[in-house]
Order: sequence, then structure tokens, then C-alpha cells
Amino acid sequence: MKIFYTAKKFGKTALAVIDHANHIISEYASQGYDLTLRQLYYQFVSRDLIANNDKEYKRLGNIISDARRAGLVDWDSIVDRTRYLRKSPAWESPQEIVAACAEQFDIDWWASQSIRPEVWIEKDALIGVLEVACRQWHIPYFSCRGYVSDSEIWAAAQRMAKWIDQGQHPIVLHLGDHDPSGIDMSRDIADRLNLFARNEIDVRRIALTMPQIDEYQPPPNPAKITDARFQSYQETYGDESWELDALNPETIANLITDNVQPLIDRKAWTAADKKRTTGRGQLQQISQLWDKAIKATQ
Repeated sequence: MKIFYTAKKFGKTALAVIDHANHIISEYASQGYDLTLRQLYYQFVSRDLIANNDKEYKRLGNIISDARRAGLVDWDSIVDRTRYLRKSPAWESPQEIVAACAEQFDIDWWASQSIRPEVWIEKDALIGVLEVACRQWHIPYFSCRGYVSDSEIWAAAQRMAKWIDQGQHPIVLHLGDHDPSGIDMSRDIADRLNLFARNEIDVRRIALTMPQIDEYQPPPNPAKITDARFQSYQETYGDESWELDALNPETIANLITDNVQPLIDRKAWTAADKKRTTGRGQLQQISQLWDKAIKATQ
């Protein structure tokens, strides 16, 4: 939605930035995604529209802010995934919630599988991209927000230890930046899960990797020399680092799909789909008979 609030006179260069931004926003929307300002910035960088530095990032942010207030950029297209309102659900009537339950009813698709995957991502800002891909495959997903707290790692380890006791094989698919800390986070997750679960947990880093960097060519950043892990990182990868945000959302979604599909037992998956369809149909019937049910209780 584009809404005019304040007048702003834009120069030729700023208008070109706004035009490019709206084009990128349309591309994302056609794939079912919104985007953060950081993602928009990396799309500008990857298309050689601006340089990759803090000054250009701040400049882009200022132009987009002014353009939104001037009614030139859609307010719904750029989101802040780290700040949002939380509230309890509310309903007009009991019948309405029963009808909604019919649409929302789902099952644990992985309960009948031999594999139990979860997708973990370093950055909270990318959780919306993860949501689209993970919901397609009914996979739990989690924002690590950097190094995971001991509390969350311990809870995950207890969850996965139970799956192992039930004969299932838990797998964590991890996505993070390719920088000194981002690379180390995959190791840290595996080490602490193994410690707290008292089992060998399968942690697979599916992004970012050097082969992916070679393939997708995301713009590089200087690796932080103040990072305690810089020296060991430099010895292996050099002085450059790369952010996960720079990848196209469709690319991230495809990486998840490519890693999940081989894990699926198709026969059990089809049975789970049938079970969900049956359950939704039963709830729909209950919703349609609501008036009769109420009269019967009066």
C-alpha cells in the first residue's frame, strides 16, 4: 500500500534509486516474499547499483524512508522482522473458531518418518524467508540470533534425545553468514547438542559455503579482524566474508528444499497427507452442523 504523508522533492539520482527499489520489490512479491531493508540493500549491491559500504546502506535507507512517506514505495513491501506486535487471537463466535480450526488443522508430518529435521538460521531478519520454505515441508524452524543460548541448545538437545530414543534420526540444517563467527556457529551448535543430548546429533551446514559463494557471487565484505576467530578463518578463507542476506530468497528456499526432499519417506508422507485431509473434513462437517448442535443443547 502506497500512502502519501509528506511532500518531498527528489533529485534525479534518488528517483532512479526509488525506481530500482520498486522493481526489486515487485520481483520479490511475485515470488511471495517481502524483504528487509538489508535484503533490498544487497540486491542493489549485487546488481552493481551501489557500492557495498555503510555509507551507501544509510543513504539507501534514507531514500526509502522518504519515498515511503511520499507515497512512492509500498509500506507493506519492506518489513522489520525483529520488532512486531504480539496479541492473543479473538473470535466473533464459537462457530467461527471451529471453522478456522478446519482450515488450520494439521498433523506432525515427521512423526512417521525415520528422519527428524529442523532448520536453524543465524539471523532473525531472515526468518520470513525461512517460513515460506519450511512451511511447505512442515519443518520446525528456529532463529538462532547469533550464538544460541545454552537454554535453547539444552531444550533442543532434550527434544532430539527423545527422538533418538523413539528410533528417529534428528538433523539440524544450519544457515549462517560466511564469516569468522558465522562459520564457527555450525561447530558450536554441533558440540553443545552432542554434549547435552549425550548423542551424536547430525548438524549440516547448508549455507553459506564456498561453493555457493562461487556459484551465486554474493558481494563480499571485509572479515572483521576484531573477531577472535579471524586468524583461523583468514588462514582458510582469506580476508573476505559474505552475508546470507545477499542471497535471493528463492535461492535460500531452494537450498532448503534440495536438502529436505531426499530425507522424505514418500509412502509415509502420502499417508500423513491423507490423515490431515480427513481431519480437516471432519472439522468442516462439525462447523456446518453448528446450528443444529446448539439447538440440541438448548
